[in-house]
Amino acid sequence: MNEPESNQTWLGHPLSLSTLFFTELWERFSYYGMRALLVLFMVDKIQNGGMSLDDEMATAIYGLYTAFVYLACLPGGWMADRLLGARKAVWVGGLVIAAGHFTLAIPNQTAFFSGLILVVLGTGLLKPNVSAMVGQLYPEGGARRDAGFTLFYMGINMGAFLGPLVCSYLGENVNWHMGFAAAGVGMIFGVLQFWRTGHRLGDAGLIVKRSGDSNISGSRFDRAWFPVVGFLAALVLLIVLIVSGALQVNALSLAQHTTYVIVGLAVAFFVYLFVFGKLNPAEFKQTLVIVVLFISSAVFWSGFEQAGSSLNLFAERYTDRLFFGFEIPAGWFQSLGPLFIVTLAPVFASLWVRLATRQLDPSMPAKFALGLLLLGLGFLVMVGAAKFVVTGQKAAPYWLVLTYLIHTMGELCVSPVGLSSVTKLAPKRFMGQMMGIWFLATSLGNLIAGLMAGRFDPESLNEMPDIFLQIVLTTLGASVILFVCNRPIKKLMAHEG
Repeated sequence: MNEPESNQTWLGHPLSLSTLFFTELWERFSYYGMRALLVLFMVDKIQNGGMSLDDEMATAIYGLYTAFVYLACLPGGWMADRLLGARKAVWVGGLVIAAGHFTLAIPNQTAFFSGLILVVLGTGLLKPNVSAMVGQLYPEGGARRDAGFTLFYMGINMGAFLGPLVCSYLGENVNWHMGFAAAGVGMIFGVLQFWRTGHRLGDAGLIVKRSGDSNISGSRFDRAWFPVVGFLAALVLLIVLIVSGALQVNALSLAQHTTYVIVGLAVAFFVYLFVFGKLNPAEFKQTLVIVVLFISSAVFWSGFEQAGSSLNLFAERYTDRLFFGFEIPAGWFQSLGPLFIVTLAPVFASLWVRLATRQLDPSMPAKFALGLLLLGLGFLVMVGAAKFVVTGQKAAPYWLVLTYLIHTMGELCVSPVGLSSVTKLAPKRFMGQMMGIWFLATSLGNLIAGLMAGRFDPESLNEMPDIFLQIVLTTLGASVILFVCNRPIKKLMAHEG
């Protein structure tokens, strides 16, 4: 007699975790697979199937796209909480993402930008709510919940590793649009397995009907849909105006102005919190620490997210990719980061535990400082690689491999610590809003990364080492400031870490 699914386990965890694991694996396959092609496609010549954009414009579009992906997680989480439930949000989001990738596969400029918008909207619905459901599988919390998230994180990186391998090979060697379509096929796999195994989730992801909230039961149209419908109508109108030529949009100018908007939102939020949030002295000090970590996080991601833009272009144009007669697709280098994450994450987790047992575990700001230091050292490697390019030679692949290795070590010092720091330091009554603001730091970093990548002018190769060196000095400077301020920041935290 077969054991009921409710009693079955998967790698020692609830069987339902496998549903979310593979959903996120295929979503990350599609996201990172497409991302590996994006800038390369935009700068390629029209006769080769590309868009013939210059680097500055292409990387600005890339920055806007990746920034809005993270921004969309904020309304996506709200829609799941208020209107759809996490499970339905993931289902709808996956279908919208797939539609976006297949739209990108259409060789048309209008289809290209429409596809990007669809992927942004779908990712905003899917990504935050998959993670939320993982947490709901472990109501008891504790170490088993942490282990579940660790396994889930492995699924993310498996998808991020496989996506560029498949999509880049097809996009660079067969046809760009076939690469985009492959990303869509991956997302369809994710949606199908979510549909087939979603019953394993039990009550996880189902919307909670609040007392007196008859709108949700379907008796009448929920007024909370009004802003959603209004936004979508405005978006459709905007697309029509742009396509018709009635409205001209410059991506570079839009990226620059969006940067100011995001910074303004963050400043306004923190000012409001300090002035009107009625914080007690401990909360005031801990919120100051979050401000410092917010700035540090934005600086880190502005360098780290060069992976899909300037470093991707460096791989395509200036790296010797011949290996026994086979030319390695430039996008394959995008798989190095996830590969190193899967390899090194257990090592770093063990390292922090061992240091903690000896009371040597670095504090949160110290880990951020170490992450920024490693980021700077990675770009220092690129300074050396760029000097080879300036002399007319192509750089060996190991320059990029070493850079991605060092950057991944930096990511392991920053990424797992960031969300944890907010949950520990944020005033409880502002927790949800603070988590949303934390997404703004990643969004801002992605946007700045796109703008920075546009400074690498292929017509001015002599400037390349200096631009990489400027990134080195910026990140190392931020690292030194954090190291110097580590002790006073720890006092503000009222927590020895």
